[in-house]
Amino acid sequence: MMRRRSQPWIHRYSRLLIGAIAVVGLIISTYLTIVEWSGGQAACPIDPTTGVSGCQKVAESPYSHLFGVPLSLLGMFGYLGIIVLALAPLVFNAEQDKKTRNQIDQSTWLLLLIGTTAMAVFSAYLIFTSTTVIKALCVYCLASAICSWLLFIMTIFGRQWEEIGQLIFTCLVVGVITLVAALGLYSGANNAIASSGKTDIPLPTVAAAPPYGWEVSTTSGPAEIALAKHLASKGIKEYGAFWCPHCYEQKQLFGKEAVAIIKEEKVYVECDPQGNAPDPKACSAAGIKGFPTWIIAGAQHSGTQSLEKLAELSGYQGPMDFKYKLPGR
Repeated sequence: MMRRRSQPWIHRYSRLLIGAIAVVGLIISTYLTIVEWSGGQAACPIDPTTGVSGCQKVAESPYSHLFGVPLSLLGMFGYLGIIVLALAPLVFNAEQDKKTRNQIDQSTWLLLLIGTTAMAVFSAYLIFTSTTVIKALCVYCLASAICSWLLFIMTIFGRQWEEIGQLIFTCLVVGVITLVAALGLYSGANNAIASSGKTDIPLPTVAAAPPYGWEVSTTSGPAEIALAKHLASKGIKEYGAFWCPHCYEQKQLFGKEAVAIIKEEKVYVECDPQGNAPDPKACSAAGIKGFPTWIIAGAQHSGTQSLEKLAELSGYQGPMDFKYKLPGR
């Protein structure tokens, strides 16, 4: 009597493992989609030199959307598809529906191979552009990319592939198609980042002196002035301190004319008692932990915000040809 050859453990549990990894990726993508739609910011380490998190820089880049749709939303559908493909055969009883289960098992493995290969290559492309073009790294994007790579690895080693040549050929074809498609879809993103037409703002080189801190050296254009008036009309608040370099960066982005409007309309709140017209009680009541902090629609947004981001968060519909940007952004 012949003994049945034992199946490697990774083959027995591969579909469950693939499903579990995809669930983790789905959670990450769902969180980022909720943050995007709510107009908030993902909880992410902030770069002390710029006051902006890598997640925020990536989210504000042209690479964060495809055809106007957040990549995180597309990722949600991708992970959901992998979950369905991975767990579909397990719905059928191995004894009672053996034929149906085997048929679905065979067909879904090929679809899993195509899907995970495309996701792995696309994730690798996004991480590459994030580190070389945007020059920032989002921890959630990296975590999602790791999930994609693990899904690809589990698909490769999760079963006994009969045709190794076909396996390699399929991966190469799908990988090349995905990479060419990504390069084509984002062909204009590099130019958009490189030729934004904006000027780097001057940063402080000496210590700030109370009560005013550094003098604003940039000038406002019509877009900056219109945005400042819009923020004032919406009752939006910015909390800062005269000695805070990131608060100064925020002022430099607006320019002196727009900053004057922000001060006159009480948009800006000085939190340091040594500053000009301070209101530390208001800062304490608002639960301010760092500077600058914007409160828009009841949500806190910490760090220097690009004017495009402030426009998006506040529902601004005016001119968007802002003059300045932070160095390196």
